[in-house]
Amino acid sequence: MKKTFLIFTLMLVVSWVSAQCAFKFGANEEDSILCVGKVNEFKMYYQQKNYPDAYSPWQYVVNNCPCSWSGVFAYAQPMLEGLIKEEKDSVRRERLIDSLLWVYDNYPVYHPKFYTKGKGIGYKSYYMMKYRKNYDEIFDGFVQSVELERENTQPMIWDYYFRLATQMAIAKRDTTIVIEAYERATEYIDDAKRNAWKAFEADTAELAKLMAMSEDQISDKREFDKQVKKYTEDTTRQMKLVDNYTKTFAKIETMFIPYAECDILEQVYSKKIESVRENIPAVKKMLLTMHKRGCQSSPTYRTVLEIVHNNEPSAQTASMMGGQCIAAGEYGKAKDYLMEAISLFETNEEKVESYYLLGLINYKQGNFPEARNNAYAALRINPNYGKAYILIGDLYAASAGRCNTNDPNEIPGAVYWAAADKYNKAAAVDPSVAADANSRRSKLPGVSFEAAFKAGYNKGQSYRVGCWVQETTTVR
Repeated sequence: MKKTFLIFTLMLVVSWVSAQCAFKFGANEEDSILCVGKVNEFKMYYQQKNYPDAYSPWQYVVNNCPCSWSGVFAYAQPMLEGLIKEEKDSVRRERLIDSLLWVYDNYPVYHPKFYTKGKGIGYKSYYMMKYRKNYDEIFDGFVQSVELERENTQPMIWDYYFRLATQMAIAKRDTTIVIEAYERATEYIDDAKRNAWKAFEADTAELAKLMAMSEDQISDKREFDKQVKKYTEDTTRQMKLVDNYTKTFAKIETMFIPYAECDILEQVYSKKIESVRENIPAVKKMLLTMHKRGCQSSPTYRTVLEIVHNNEPSAQTASMMGGQCIAAGEYGKAKDYLMEAISLFETNEEKVESYYLLGLINYKQGNFPEARNNAYAALRINPNYGKAYILIGDLYAASAGRCNTNDPNEIPGAVYWAAADKYNKAAAVDPSVAADANSRRSKLPGVSFEAAFKAGYNKGQSYRVGCWVQETTTVR
């Protein structure tokens, strides 16, 4: 019944829009000529930034032939905000603000191929926040926009939605408001980045195929260059998207800090879990939120993880289960979960942490060479994953007792130099772990230069660390 009603509703909407757009430029030739003229008039004044003169033809087009050109909506915001800024009469200014809000209500109605309803609601909420102060309505608009757009929500909308969520949480003394906003951000921004990575890896593979082609395989040089340009631009755009979403989520993380203590989340979620146990999407949001905030030792974290993994096992939940097993010392189970995660993840980027955790297990089990292999597996995917370099540094530092011999040509403790190299590399490529890497390097035991001198080495010379390490370092 619900499905039938939804289809009927959609048919009504489509029919209404079709009726509005029965004539793209007008009902007759005279109307069409007038509409095209008004569109061109608007374009001319708009390009000159003559917004007062652009406003009249704009009004005609949106009132009489709104389906004629999507730009009449796309370019409305700079014009209307320019007029709002200059308008001294309060009544006329409010009317201009109404027009601006009307644009975002109607852009997706008249041009749904170019603009979505969720995006329109999000930007309308943003401008209501800028020009009007009815915060409850604005906040509801942001929530509706995010739930419609999900992973397609624009970074700017995330930013203002979360800012308002923190203010609403304070005003209403309700922490769950900001926690729920963080839950949405955690899930949907992760999905947005995952989609961008998938597209990036697919386009990178296609670009590699093109670049591997020999001259005699290229039948149409113009088409070849066109495809290379397309894939190059697409991969650049996708990485920019990943970067924008990463920066956006970093801002959200900073704003969430006052609400992010694990004991707060434990208190809120332990009361909530029984009422939503059957609602797997809701439990999944709780899980991702606690995971992002590092609450893996929380009893509720283990509960929600098991609920999600038992009902909707995925690469991500398998990886999380692996982490839980590591904490419990169940290394065999942990390896199985992590290998399952690596086999299920859709992008290489998602596999990085699982390889790192496998390396951590190898380290705890004393299998240093295999631990390094897994650390480098993570680094081959993400060369800036500093934790993997720290792990290798730890492996080298822990090898001092294993690798010292009575060979007079070897420098006792030189393995500490190799460890320092890895800590330095971690700090250089990954600012998020720089403090930890520098701290570990500063705690390394010193190496006697006298021992180096006796072995025939001077400061600054290269030295090959033997044993299983087999790294070239520099005499200090």
